[in-house]
Amino acid sequence: MTLYQDLWSQLPIPALLVTGDDSVRELNLAAEQFLGISAKVILGQPIWNYLRGEELLPAGMERVRATARPIVISQVTTHGRATAPQSCAVHLCPLAGAEGQILILLIAHETLGNFFGESAPVSAAHSAIGMAEMLAHEIKNPLAGITGAAQFLSLSLPAEDLEMTDLIVEESKRIVSLLDQVEQFGDVTPPNCTYVNIHDVLDRAARSAVFGFAGEVEIQKKYDPSLPEVWADVDQMVQVFLNLIKNACEALGSEGKITIRTFYDPSLRLPLPDGTGRRLPLHVEIIDNGPGLPTALANHVFDPFVTTKNNGKGLGLALVSKIIAQHRAWISVTSQAGLTNFRVSLSVQKESRS
Repeated sequence: MTLYQDLWSQLPIPALLVTGDDSVRELNLAAEQFLGISAKVILGQPIWNYLRGEELLPAGMERVRATARPIVISQVTTHGRATAPQSCAVHLCPLAGAEGQILILLIAHETLGNFFGESAPVSAAHSAIGMAEMLAHEIKNPLAGITGAAQFLSLSLPAEDLEMTDLIVEESKRIVSLLDQVEQFGDVTPPNCTYVNIHDVLDRAARSAVFGFAGEVEIQKKYDPSLPEVWADVDQMVQVFLNLIKNACEALGSEGKITIRTFYDPSLRLPLPDGTGRRLPLHVEIIDNGPGLPTALANHVFDPFVTTKNNGKGLGLALVSKIIAQHRAWISVTSQAGLTNFRVSLSVQKESRS
């Protein structure tokens, strides 16, 4: 293998080379995984049979050929025939000395987040931990006194006045329940990781969901049976996926479908403080066909107290992000009307912590 071929095959960004008539001349392994198809099938075929998305892509190709200058489309949603839509930055570059040929680089925004700084989930987790330490202790103690006083007063009140003391007790209990969830953010104990079959974890979460809150929602499983075990805390991972399934169910209401999909893609790396990269090749997607996330909240769903639900607390996804950050894993979300996809990317190797 030549140096060029080696670099091309190892490039972690999906890359395709197309000819003047938009047929695929070459693609690397990351592009095969992005499109969900092998090179044997796609080589020589029109790219638009396999690369789907917005009209910005073919329009951008025409512009590159007309001007012979590279362009960058900063945000476009694209995907393969059977892969989930992803928000990407797309680089289109004319190939010198080869008229009409264009190099396409597809850089998912979640990958850009990994390359250029701390992720939103990690940031949200850090904020939540500080908030928990401050609030939980200071508020729960006086609430216990308020609840006790209201219960004592109710013993001497006439029946027509009990409604007020009952309200105080019930609302105090509700706030304590909220603070119990907030308090979980203050737990910085490292996950108790072992090698885990991710499908056992997902089955356990799905089973709890069906018997608890998802009885009327169709849950479809699309598992890759060849996946290796992941390095994770079983109970915490069950909590992660149970929260994600519950979030999807609440978005769907009484009808709809949730798809749980697993697959292997070695192209994602999470940069570490020592300058190395942690491979996160095993991916789990929780996909629902609900209305999608409001645009204004799409970039803040992992922040604490951000919610679209009337009676929601906005802590479920923030807690999920904290657990994922403790595992040095990755979570991302893409959403549009009719398709919301939460993707969790995990390591399959034991991590030694200093």
